[in-house]
Amino acid sequence: MKKISVLFVCLGNICRSPAAEALFIKKIKEKQIEDRFLVDSAGTGSWHVGKKSDLRMRLAAKNRKIDITSIARQINKNDFQKFNYILTMDDSNYKNVMSLKNREPYSDNCEVRKIQEYANSFHEKEVPDPYFGGEEGFDYVLDILTDSISGFLDHIFKNHF
Repeated sequence: MKKISVLFVCLGNICRSPAAEALFIKKIKEKQIEDRFLVDSAGTGSWHVGKKSDLRMRLAAKNRKIDITSIARQINKNDFQKFNYILTMDDSNYKNVMSLKNREPYSDNCEVRKIQEYANSFHEKEVPDPYFGGEEGFDYVLDILTDSISGFLDHIFKNHF
C-alpha cells in the first residue's frame, strides 16, 4: 500500500508547520495508522534551516503532550513529487508554494491547499504567525491547528480509506 504523504508549510518552519506536523503525527499514532503516512514540514524561507522549532512553540505543545522534534528546512522542487498534500498556513505561503509548483514539471499529483480549508470550528482564513507575539499566540495556533488537522483527517478518511 502506497503511503499518503503530507507536507505542512509555513514561512520559517519553526512555529506553525512543525506544530502541525507534530499534531498530525500524534493523531495518526492515536488511530494506529501512522504506518500509512509520510509526514514532514518545511518553510518557504531559508532563515531557520537546520534549527529546532521555536522554544515557545515546543513548550506550548509539550503542555499538551505533543512532541515537536522536526528540524527546519526549506521547501524544494522535489517535494511536489514526493508529497500528495502540501498544506500551507496562510495566503502568502500558499502563493509562494503555488509559484514554485507552477515552475515544476510533473507536479500534478500534488494537491496544494490552505490548511484552514479543513477547519470545523475556527473561522480564521489563515493560521496566524505567533512568532512576534506573546505566549498566548502559540496556544491559539495549537487550538486552530488541532481543529484543522481533525478536519483534514476526516477528508483523508473519506477519500483514502
